Amino acid sequence: MIEDTLQTDVLVIGSGLGGLAAAWEAAKRGCQVALLTRAANPVESNTDRAQGGIIYRAPGESPEQLVADILSVGGGLSSPEAARLLSREGPRLVKEILIDELGVPFDPSAENPTDLDLTREAGHSLSRIIHHKDQTGSAIERAFLERVRSHPNVTVISHATAVDLLTVSHHSLEPTDVYRLLTCIGAYVLDRTTEKIFSLLAKETILATGGLGSVFLHTTNPPGARGDGIAMAYRAGARCINMQYVQFHPTALLAPDGCFLISETVRGEGGRLVDRHGKEFMHKFHPDGSLAPRDIAARAIYQTMLESGEPCVYLDITHKPADQLRERFPGIYAVCIERGIDLTREPIPVVPAAHYSCGGIATDDCGRTTVHRLRAAGEVACTGLHGANRLASTSLLECLVWGTRAGAHAAEPIARGDDYYFPKVADWRYEHEPADPALITQDWLTIQHTMWNYVGLIRSERRLNRAMRILRELDLEIARFYEKCEVSDSIIGLRNGILTAFLILEAAEQCRESRGCHYRIN
Repeated sequence: MIEDTLQTDVLVIGSGLGGLAAAWEAAKRGCQVALLTRAANPVESNTDRAQGGIIYRAPGESPEQLVADILSVGGGLSSPEAARLLSREGPRLVKEILIDELGVPFDPSAENPTDLDLTREAGHSLSRIIHHKDQTGSAIERAFLERVRSHPNVTVISHATAVDLLTVSHHSLEPTDVYRLLTCIGAYVLDRTTEKIFSLLAKETILATGGLGSVFLHTTNPPGARGDGIAMAYRAGARCINMQYVQFHPTALLAPDGCFLISETVRGEGGRLVDRHGKEFMHKFHPDGSLAPRDIAARAIYQTMLESGEPCVYLDITHKPADQLRERFPGIYAVCIERGIDLTREPIPVVPAAHYSCGGIATDDCGRTTVHRLRAAGEVACTGLHGANRLASTSLLECLVWGTRAGAHAAEPIARGDDYYFPKVADWRYEHEPADPALITQDWLTIQHTMWNYVGLIRSERRLNRAMRILRELDLEIARFYEKCEVSDSIIGLRNGILTAFLILEAAEQCRESRGCHYRIN
């Protein structure tokens, strides 16, 4: 049983690549690190589901070429400084950490086994993406987690949900900290094995909680991607930006138990988007055809479905050798076979699904937020890199770069021996009214249907106004629910989900210009 109050140097909330990179870097620099994860198995994360690959570099490529592709896809809103940082540091960290240090088994080139196989995805001008079959994220996650777990400075706390960040007033402001009026000192945490809440105090806290796709009806994200980190940071006073830019992946296999991502590498390896008659349609929407950027491809598919009245379109790669497809896409092939589809002989029925949040908690190049001693890395953060639309396979690389930088910079003042103030934290006040699971389920369905229908791929003033009326009433109900009921992971998630949905909705309502992932018809 966990004690009522614990203390550590660095608290990392989230066990995907961003959290692992931050924990690893801080631990190597001598910090005691507590790595917190909701799951019973820390492997469960958005990283583990990432199929396609991670950006490395093409032969003879200059950093400016990747920067140009990021800025082009980002709709003019990407930060050039963030793009240059990723392009400069990313390939080096992939080589030093993932390849040399961790030995992630990236696929070798068929032509020269001493080289890595390089593939191209939508929006890229060159083949610069390395991969492990169609399970790149899983290969990285498992190799990194094994190494982090074995480090003597890291304590992994599984089956634990962060409830809220702990903050105090920050009175010793430096000139550069004029906006940091609060200091984060850790978090209240629910031990899901005992249903008790304890305080975890930390000199530095790093949020790496992943995405928010679960607030939409159809998503490629796992069920836990409900915007927990964004909601906690916002309640603590952190600035959140670009929340309207939610990227919908064009190709997800829809099934009764949820969407399954069909990686963009299927298109990168020659897959073609076709209608039910087998006719390609993407060249009507973009000169790159099926390799168009994700926002354009997703809306094109949505528009084609509306015009045809069909429930999906199709992704056809049957012109490639069957053995090659089974070797290159074993995970996708296995799932399709389970659901009665042989992708070597027939096209895959696909629909768009909420996939990635380009916005999030505003951070600088070291992961710092507007709350003192609080950092963020990965999808939960907004570094400015993605702008209005994310370039394919930048997500894992961003996690690696900013997770590493957040861990390193969080460790600096601790290594210097800086003083840290920790007040006495009040014990949690428990309520004893049991939560009705039927109400939680129905509230989630209301959030998800509302966000999908009115704040999804195509938005309008009328749709957004209707969503606002529905979510305002629901927010009041959930607030009363939270105040009276026993706190559980499901209650915490529902509270975070409605706030995250509101933040997306409010940003979409205020932004009248269509750009990238955010598309309004009036």
